Amino acid sequence: MITSAEMDGEAIRIEARCTASGCPACGDWSAQIHGSYLRFPADLACAGRPCVLALRVRRFICTTPECPRRTFVERVPGLTRRHGRTTERLRSTMSKVGLALAGRAGARLAAHLGIVTSRNTLLRRVIDLPDPPATEPRAVGVDDFALRRGHVYGTVVIDAETHRVLDLLPERDAAALAPWLSRHPGIEVICRDRSGAYADAAHAAAPEALQVADRFHLWQNLANAVEKTVAAHRPCLRDLPAPVPEPEPEWETMDAPAAEDDEPSGKFAERARVHHAFVHDLLAQGLGLREIARHLSWGRHTVQRYARAARWQDMVKGRKRHLPSKLDPFKPYLTQPWAETEGKVTILDLHREITARGFRGHYSTVQLWVRKALPASNGTPPAPATPSIRQVTGWLTRHPATLTEEEKIRRKTVLDQCPELETTAQLVGSFAEMLTTFDGGRLTDWITDAMTAGLPGVSTFAVGLEADFDAVTAGLTTDWNSGPVEGAVNRIKILKRQMFGRASFLLLRKRVLLA
Repeated sequence: MITSAEMDGEAIRIEARCTASGCPACGDWSAQIHGSYLRFPADLACAGRPCVLALRVRRFICTTPECPRRTFVERVPGLTRRHGRTTERLRSTMSKVGLALAGRAGARLAAHLGIVTSRNTLLRRVIDLPDPPATEPRAVGVDDFALRRGHVYGTVVIDAETHRVLDLLPERDAAALAPWLSRHPGIEVICRDRSGAYADAAHAAAPEALQVADRFHLWQNLANAVEKTVAAHRPCLRDLPAPVPEPEPEWETMDAPAAEDDEPSGKFAERARVHHAFVHDLLAQGLGLREIARHLSWGRHTVQRYARAARWQDMVKGRKRHLPSKLDPFKPYLTQPWAETEGKVTILDLHREITARGFRGHYSTVQLWVRKALPASNGTPPAPATPSIRQVTGWLTRHPATLTEEEKIRRKTVLDQCPELETTAQLVGSFAEMLTTFDGGRLTDWITDAMTAGLPGVSTFAVGLEADFDAVTAGLTTDWNSGPVEGAVNRIKILKRQMFGRASFLLLRKRVLLA
């Protein structure tokens, strides 16, 4: 009951007293007052002013002879707690600020809200919060996350249906996951990566559950295997013949109009050409703009712009513009000695000469312009450099529609030069088809073909698939995947960065489960 409220300088002083309450031990009421005292629990600010709460509390004598307590104190449920120095609403506010912003940022916000606290107090309020109520999930996703990258890893378990984090475990081995699975006997599906520790825990604690190997991790493992295969056949990449572009069909060149001088070129132009073809092919099949947007995971307005463009060149019209360069005043001077020596003068000499004349740019600026704008000494363009292992791996594992025309030609040159890489490309294509069409029934034949090919990397990958055959088959035939688990891991990374990576496992677990 509030007895008075008045201004006390810059603060608002509120005086209140408790109403009579029964003995917490026996429940009987008493009228014998032993004494009283004032409590000053901290409370939230009111209208931007500090609020001072003076709470008069009485102590009573219990009159029941059988009661083990001689005296008891009045209590105010919902306002304070025993031995507490803050009100419950201030304690709740501090907990929410700590959950949202952690210690340092939370303390800065609390100061603006008129709450006098420290970052350590906010973190203690978070740790004191109870865990969310336990649930019995039907399908779970399991993955590891880094507490200290390269040194200490933990395990995150989420509900694969609701995508809610269920628990965080301090280790990423079978000894940590198996007891957790045993406490939840209703689990029917376990989505995991290719980790052997998680597979062992699932076999031991939930033998009846369906294990699903994630498709993303399967493709990632295949890409690593292809890289090993390309590295083993690296000699095939040397001394490649010059790529010859395929001649255009006669029906395309007979009555074709002359090419414009300002034909768009570059990566954006190549991407616009491919995307324009995608959209118009789907339009020809009778799909609407919204259906195409959902199919390609694009924005509807992006699809609409491609649909309205009659030619792909219209999508890049106006984007190509000449930007001024520090090299512009020296280009006439660079062209003259290059032409007089028929391209035999070195680019380094040219850079030194124009530097003496006032050029302040880098050598690479001159090098790029000379190689692009000036002809070679023999009149033929220089042969392309030997492709790297990463480049060839990308040509083999990326969707063919995302490759540029130059990459397609160089990919064909490499495959013609090396039959083993041609076999690798065929295996990658057939596995990608299984992955995208959920046709896991062909997995046995694919493993047999990969092991028969005897390719280092890819054949080893096939042996691993055979050892985890049931989980891989489930990953290639069902809709279950570990995508939501990866999202939870990404959120854990954000929380760790917010706490400067110095949060204990207990505090990190509370923030992940309750935030």
